[in-house]
Amino acid sequence: MLLLLAAIQFTTNLDFLIILPLGPQDMRVMHISPAQFNAIVAAYAIAAGISGVAAGFFLDRFDRKTALVWLFLGFATGTLLCALAPTYRLLVAARAIAGVFGGVTGAVILAIVGDVIPEHRRGAAMGLVMSAFSVASIFGVPLGLVLASDFNWHVPFYVIAGISVPILIAVFRFVPALRGHLDHSDDQHPVARMLAVLTEPNHQLAFLFMAVLTWAGFTIFPTLATYMVYNVGLTEKQLPFIYLTGGLCTLFSMNWVGRWADRAGKLRVFTLMSLATSIPVLALTNLPRVPLLVALAISTLLMICMSGRFVPAMAMMTATVESRYRGGFMSVNSSVQQFSCGLAAWSSGRIIGQGPNQEITHYPVAGFISLACVLTCIWLARLLRPAPGELSTAPLVVESL
Repeated sequence: MLLLLAAIQFTTNLDFLIILPLGPQDMRVMHISPAQFNAIVAAYAIAAGISGVAAGFFLDRFDRKTALVWLFLGFATGTLLCALAPTYRLLVAARAIAGVFGGVTGAVILAIVGDVIPEHRRGAAMGLVMSAFSVASIFGVPLGLVLASDFNWHVPFYVIAGISVPILIAVFRFVPALRGHLDHSDDQHPVARMLAVLTEPNHQLAFLFMAVLTWAGFTIFPTLATYMVYNVGLTEKQLPFIYLTGGLCTLFSMNWVGRWADRAGKLRVFTLMSLATSIPVLALTNLPRVPLLVALAISTLLMICMSGRFVPAMAMMTATVESRYRGGFMSVNSSVQQFSCGLAAWSSGRIIGQGPNQEITHYPVAGFISLACVLTCIWLARLLRPAPGELSTAPLVVESL
């Protein structure tokens, strides 16, 4: 079941990631600015945020499998519409449709992991499911860039929609019904249940933690490929190497970080990975023209550290909520994450400009904002507390450095 969940994560992550390195091509073909391209990125994220809030009212009232199948079907349809979009405005609309379903799909997956896997093994399970991000970077993004380069930007979306079909069939046939959380589904009205999720102080802190955690990455990631081409001197043909090497390394690092967090304590590992992130953030956003190997080393280190924070962070967050509220909590949490992605991409688009020779300007400012978010997350993580009965060994989450 974890492998199937990882396959869905692979597909949704690939759909979200593939648009980022297409920036130089989309800007050239559609004659759009960096701010307009960031709006394409933001459309998916903001739509996912809105749908996540709505889904939070009723997600815990359905079998997890049923919710997953229908949401993934909607995501595949939205991705097909992206492939068919002929203009910039229609592409923005299609990205929003894909985001409506894709964001909530991720929330259901994390809720399933939280329901099925006990806390003392949840770090490793999160590492496995979230390593789909790395696999998408290793295989999906480079292949998508090659297809876009040899054909056009529509082709990668056709491929993603196509591979979604066998995954959807496998989920329908092999994932068992998951109804344990329904024992408490009639205890409260949906509005009262959502209010219980939203008004719990520990949940509110977790949502703030997720917002800042996400903002740190998406202040700089939407512009990374464009910066590498116009400022660092890479060609569009070389861009796949950025995602290939970064994805290959994070495939191993995320699983290793998950096991390390289970052994050494999730707070401790999160703090160390966050401190390590500050180095590549500052290095990459101030990177001049350098050889390809230097660019690869810095971008790969950034991906390892950024993704390494998320594994213990998600394990800590799933422990802050009781099982009966987990679907609604993860849906709202997904909304917070997607809103933060969209707003960070949009705001960085307002900061970042383009010079007369197409070089990206003010990228170091985005880097300092990202660094401030990274350091703020360390403080917020120390305030998180597990829900009653959620931990067999509470010190795994709340232990101090």
